[in-house]
Amino acid sequence: METRKELKILFWLLIIFIAVYFMPLGQARFENAVYEALSLARYYAREHVILCLIPAFFIAGVIAVFISQAAVIKYFGARAKKWKAYLVASVSGTILAVCSCTVLPLFSSIHKRGAGLGPAIAFLYSGPAINILAIILTARILGWELGLARIIGAVVFSVVIGLIMSFIFRKEEKARTEEQMNMQAPEDGRPLWQTAFHFFVLVFILIFANWGEDKFIGVDKWHITSFFGILLILSLVYILEMRWQHVAIGALTVVAAAILFDPPEVPFLLAVVALVIISLRQKGEAREWIFETWDFTKQILPLLGAGVLIAGLLLGTATGEGLIPSVWVESLVGGNSIGSNAFASVFGAFMYFATLTEIPILQGLIVSGMGKGPALALLLAGPALSLPNMLVIHSVLGTKKTTVFVILVVIMATISGLIYGAI
Repeated sequence: METRKELKILFWLLIIFIAVYFMPLGQARFENAVYEALSLARYYAREHVILCLIPAFFIAGVIAVFISQAAVIKYFGARAKKWKAYLVASVSGTILAVCSCTVLPLFSSIHKRGAGLGPAIAFLYSGPAINILAIILTARILGWELGLARIIGAVVFSVVIGLIMSFIFRKEEKARTEEQMNMQAPEDGRPLWQTAFHFFVLVFILIFANWGEDKFIGVDKWHITSFFGILLILSLVYILEMRWQHVAIGALTVVAAAILFDPPEVPFLLAVVALVIISLRQKGEAREWIFETWDFTKQILPLLGAGVLIAGLLLGTATGEGLIPSVWVESLVGGNSIGSNAFASVFGAFMYFATLTEIPILQGLIVSGMGKGPALALLLAGPALSLPNMLVIHSVLGTKKTTVFVILVVIMATISGLIYGAI
């Protein structure tokens, strides 16, 4: 075993050495691809981490600490009715403004708490594809037909993929099911309304902080976000029972930062720091919440960073090319053949799309001649998968289940594209 471990280390050292030794410095395409990789990483850090991913980590922490294992098992586990488990899992993404990366800590958390493989996979697949912001923007820019097809395809295929995954790995799931059946369901420690209040306050902060427009039905989105921030303060004091003096000091510091600094990310990040410091000074659930949040962060964030860099290097961004020329992509997704739909699905599965960025990218591809079938295939495979999230899913599910999941997503996206393109 020790020899195998050392050989594995030697293998990766050789790979890194060969890559560095033969690095094609001086070639314009390579240097531009490196620039695009760093550009994508910078964009991700500036636009996606602070306002989107960090709140998702805190929401995952809520699931891990405040939502009991019994509650998760009740709706997603072996005791739950299958139709109810898959229904909840397949449509829950509509309340979360998440992409394929942001959904990961939430998926990891419910799976860790005992959710069945099928419902957990249904949530993982449908969450990024049917978040309400993506659906609205798809219908507005690309047409209501494509927006409607995206909703139907995501919900239906999330259930189908979940059922297939559950069937393929039924032996492994059987042992987990028996363990849950023999488990004595503990009583929840706090009223459900308190957990729901704390959870949805964080969800709405996530949604409105990432709202695409500056206003929501005529109201500044940051005013709405601030309102939910006030509700979070009340939740910290009256539900988590934190010392109101500590919370007040943190809140006043954040308000001062909001007045002094224009970028909303500054007070937002300061609020996160204040929340962490205050929670670490508490005992019980508040402290556990921060530690669970940190566990998800350190598990997922490094893998996402590596995946974003690789995706940018190979595929580039909306403004520049990577090592793979964009003309190759555009020439392969015209019409409505099996090949064009399959290629769009594979391309979408490996390409990284931050929340809503798949829509302008797809708009450009459609202008270049992309067929409507491959367009839907990319919409269903792209937000649901990406190279960064494959790495994270692998760390949660292992190689075999991750491979099967990726293959199923590609197949289902291809089928949906063929059907939609033929209508």
